[in-house]
Amino acid sequence: MKSKIFPIIWFVIFITVFFIFYKGLQNSNIYVPENNIEKKIPIFEVKKFASDNLIDSNQIFESNKFYLLNIWASWCVPCREEHKYLVELSKEKNIQLIGLNYKDKYENAKNFLDELNNPYNSIYSDQDGTISIELGAYGVPESFLIYDNKIIKKIIGPISQKSLFEIKDIIK
Repeated sequence: MKSKIFPIIWFVIFITVFFIFYKGLQNSNIYVPENNIEKKIPIFEVKKFASDNLIDSNQIFESNKFYLLNIWASWCVPCREEHKYLVELSKEKNIQLIGLNYKDKYENAKNFLDELNNPYNSIYSDQDGTISIELGAYGVPESFLIYDNKIIKKIIGPISQKSLFEIKDIIK
């Protein structure tokens, strides 16, 4: 009798575990951050790229102007891929491109810009990554479209042709 019950118990346990895992796969808990947000930019102090001069974020962003704050690094492969779109966007007259160099060596970052051209109107340095965290960045590259001192669009990952068109539509 025990020999007949034992396989039945194992079968019931197997079916129960299978059912639990199957249901778990259907309920995805993957967090997808919001890309369109109306969040006021935090106030921070940042070093200018080629110097040790500190500047307050209130001096960087003016009201009623569009800015694209792009977090980048020379060691970041996707940053290299998105750079051509930043160069194209820099030709637009009604947007300022702000570069935030993330945890990078100055010489490497300078060589990166010399090689690929500098699309930024101004560049700042985030050596310890705290400014990027305050902005809500998840990694590099990441970009924030800012208008009237508010983040109106967040682009996670490299800027693509599609996101370039979206930015151009917004800033018209």
